[in-house]
Amino acid sequence: MASQLLGLAEESGPSPGESELAVNPFDGLPFSSRYYELLEQRRALPIWAARFIFLEQLESSPSGVVLVSGEPGSGKSTQIPQWCAEFALARGFKEGRVTVTQPYPLAALSLAVRVADEMDLTLGQEVGYSIPQEDCTGPDTLLRFCWDRLLLQEVASTRGTGAWGVLVLDEAQERSVASDLLQGLLQNAKLGNLPGDSRVVVVTDPALEPKLQAFWGNPTIVHVPRGPGTCPTPVYRDIVPTDRVEAACQAVLELCAKEAPGDVLVYLPSEEEILQCCESLSREMEPLALRGPPPRVLPLHPGHGPAVQAAYEDIDLGARKVVVTHWLADFSFSLPSIRHVIDSGLELRSIRAESQVLRPISRCQAEARRLRARGIPPGSCICLYPESFLELEAPPLPPPRVCEENLSPMVLLLKRRQIAEPGECHFLDRPAPEALMQALEDLDYLAALDDDGNLSDLGVILSEFPLPPELAKALLASCEFNCVDEMLTLAAMLTAAPGFTHPPLSAEEAALRRALEHADGDHSSLIQVYEAFIQSGADEAWCQARGLNWAALCQAQKLRGELLELMQQIELPLSQPAFGSEQNRRDLQKALVSGYFLKVARDTDGTGNYLLLTHKHVAQLSPYCCYRSRRSPARSPPWVLYHSFSISKDNCLSIVSEIQPQMLVELAPPYFLSNLPPSESRDLLNELREEMTDSSIESESPSTQEFGDACVLQ
Repeated sequence: MASQLLGLAEESGPSPGESELAVNPFDGLPFSSRYYELLEQRRALPIWAARFIFLEQLESSPSGVVLVSGEPGSGKSTQIPQWCAEFALARGFKEGRVTVTQPYPLAALSLAVRVADEMDLTLGQEVGYSIPQEDCTGPDTLLRFCWDRLLLQEVASTRGTGAWGVLVLDEAQERSVASDLLQGLLQNAKLGNLPGDSRVVVVTDPALEPKLQAFWGNPTIVHVPRGPGTCPTPVYRDIVPTDRVEAACQAVLELCAKEAPGDVLVYLPSEEEILQCCESLSREMEPLALRGPPPRVLPLHPGHGPAVQAAYEDIDLGARKVVVTHWLADFSFSLPSIRHVIDSGLELRSIRAESQVLRPISRCQAEARRLRARGIPPGSCICLYPESFLELEAPPLPPPRVCEENLSPMVLLLKRRQIAEPGECHFLDRPAPEALMQALEDLDYLAALDDDGNLSDLGVILSEFPLPPELAKALLASCEFNCVDEMLTLAAMLTAAPGFTHPPLSAEEAALRRALEHADGDHSSLIQVYEAFIQSGADEAWCQARGLNWAALCQAQKLRGELLELMQQIELPLSQPAFGSEQNRRDLQKALVSGYFLKVARDTDGTGNYLLLTHKHVAQLSPYCCYRSRRSPARSPPWVLYHSFSISKDNCLSIVSEIQPQMLVELAPPYFLSNLPPSESRDLLNELREEMTDSSIESESPSTQEFGDACVLQ
């Protein structure tokens, strides 16, 4: 077979000394010496033993589907795409290029950088990536790493499989909505069989292998052998610490004091705790008398952007790296130098209605984290919880995201492209009928559906925006209320850079933050932060002095430009900047309420205990909320509109702004108010609606009588 011969040629290829004679088949240039250095590292990976078996199965699979099952860190994510590229090259790329999906944009970017290096090719040319606000591909791109949500949009828009000859669905065990739905669409009868002679490769952890095998109808399976070395025996704590960050820092400092060789990987639940841990470790390590260079503390989370590549770099040879991360690195971002793992056993995840919940990780995730410390000799795995914690509270596998997330964006996409009704799609795990009904109801409230349940004209426009439906609705409403410029900024900030990264570290930093706060609440404060960021020349030091994420603000700047370009393409009306004027304040509030009336809460007792109108949960304002940081006498606004709700030991509303209930009654659909769960707040709103209706009738009466008299006179 052609692909086998190509693979054999590479494995038995020339020695580094003959590199000037060997030519890279992808670009026709001689291999560099670095290629051979990395090739030796690749051959040492556990997956290399399955190389020829994989290429044989990819060539001969009767269904065109190959399932690859292996543990984290075995090399699946870097090697499988390269072998698929060799397979496609042997066929002359007649069926199209190779596309590899990742559940996280940062993982797609990081893998593209690594694979381009290993293949001795130029990033952005033969190897590229597609993530939000950044498409680093070109006409010569043969291997593309892509965020799975972007590929889902592409597949939906063409009602086919897209321009690929081999599709690799990586990290299927992460159970992202897009990955599950892509697999469902490929199985959907309305799409028919795969065009031409395409291939689908599904890469997963062994824990999900039985479910995937049944879903795909017993496809060809390639098992990756277990790598050398042994896993450490976990060391459990007697009790769960009250301060996770402090406990994690103490564990790191103890490892550093012992001078145990190897890098350290710390798992915490949230980005906020990651940043707190990094800052605390950086301070506490300075006075330590350690031999050699001081340890480098590196955060690894989506908000850190491309800077996460520092975790792979050997800038200070011999310096220990302490990488602090969360669920992002459960299966992605394998770091071969890791020998010690510190696991909090918790994760902060988004669930329906943009809420967040703090919960135990699954037993599968706990095992994946322990495997990071495998080696000869084994490293260490310190679990900041009792052994019974996971046995009693943790599920065996990560919950499918399609059974937890707000499904409105998915339903909007399916209806926009008329691929299939949500109830007809194949799913690895079918979402609950009430979740689908809730998504349809929310879209109906947003006027995205017509009386027949199909997309309305407004719904079609909403589906064009890479935003949650409620945020897209607020952006469209800004066209009516003449505040497009401000709403574009707010949409970008809410998506990419929602606020401060940590509590103020000093009185000076607190004062700098207060200067950015706006009297109208957190939403206007975000606009003010963005404008000040632009006026600073996008200065990174300016952001650091105020506890702002520079990389996230840069992403917000890119996204704002993308949204503006999209509005111009759709020929939507724009408006001139008017932020700060009294009229603009009211208009911006109206635009927000038009999209976010589903996310309103009321202070029921005047003490800051907010009852959510739609869920009847009680929450407090986030510590980062501008209403909380104001000097006394600070008051809690009676009615607020919020962006997200965290379900944890201290339920809190994040990014809130005060609204007037009259505006909610005026702009929310009447049947939405009638359908709210019974509460004093609902009764107040319905009474207010009746009063406003009566006053409207009374105000119209004179003019009606005057109009009638005029008719008589005529």
